[in-house]
Amino acid sequence: MPDVVDPATRSRMMAGIRGKNTKPELVIRRGLHRRGYRYRLHCKDLPGKPDLCFPRRRAAVFVHGCFWHGHQCRLFKWPSTRPEFWREKIYRNVAVDERARMALTEMGWRVLIVWECAMRGPGSMGPADILEIASKWLDRGTNDLELRGQELADR
Repeated sequence: MPDVVDPATRSRMMAGIRGKNTKPELVIRRGLHRRGYRYRLHCKDLPGKPDLCFPRRRAAVFVHGCFWHGHQCRLFKWPSTRPEFWREKIYRNVAVDERARMALTEMGWRVLIVWECAMRGPGSMGPADILEIASKWLDRGTNDLELRGQELADR
């Protein structure tokens, strides 16, 4: 199916999509701050520039959008226009994410990945549940963790 908007409009729409300070990220940040956790934002000195990092706890939090990070869930759909471009881009994003996670783990950091589908739509956990799980994860010092819609995944 062809795109429903002209290329100039599509370009403007895509340029408006932010990589930092997204709505899901702000919900997590504000919720953890209210619970007393203090963190640094977009730590440039760490692989992958985690959205939140807790240096004393050696913990990093990524809040991933399901489309941009290739999460195979109900929110992800391959675009029908320029499929080669999108496959290459999204596969590259997935590879970069995995390299960053492995590098952080090798450095002794724990990694929490919160997927967009965990916060949005049917089967989502909702912000309160996510914040509760994230708080326990930060306090207990357990392994890496992924929060997805309808499930948890220990790494």
